Amino acid sequence: MKAITIHQPWASLIACGAKQIETRSWATKYRGPIAIHAGKKLPSNDRQIIADTLYEKQQFNIPLGAVIAIAELIDCVKVIGFDDFASCPILDAKYWLLNDTREVAFGDFTVGRYAWILANVRRVEPVPAKGMQRLWEWEP
Repeated sequence: MKAITIHQPWASLIACGAKQIETRSWATKYRGPIAIHAGKKLPSNDRQIIADTLYEKQQFNIPLGAVIAIAELIDCVKVIGFDDFASCPILDAKYWLLNDTREVAFGDFTVGRYAWILANVRRVEPVPAKGMQRLWEWEP
């Protein structure tokens, strides 16, 4: 199964259903099941909105160095602009305007980056695994 390593607490935001778009500087043509792997380091620049969301979702344990969810990667679209009036990123024509303020806060929607659209996310008991950059193969 394809897997992607995501820094915490963003991986837990995906696992608890609060984040459905992962932003990356690169695109992928891959579509299908993807394991969400939580990286080993917790960044020091956590935002209050992330802490609040994890608290709301009762996600108090933030696993590190483990696969914590399985999702479907259903699309990968380019960020093509930013609507200053609505304070929203503009994704390619399939999605156009992303006006979910929490989702915007959880990603880097700089023009030219890519929004990986996730669906059917299900949390799994953490399975220790060594992560890698880019997409990698994980044996469940």
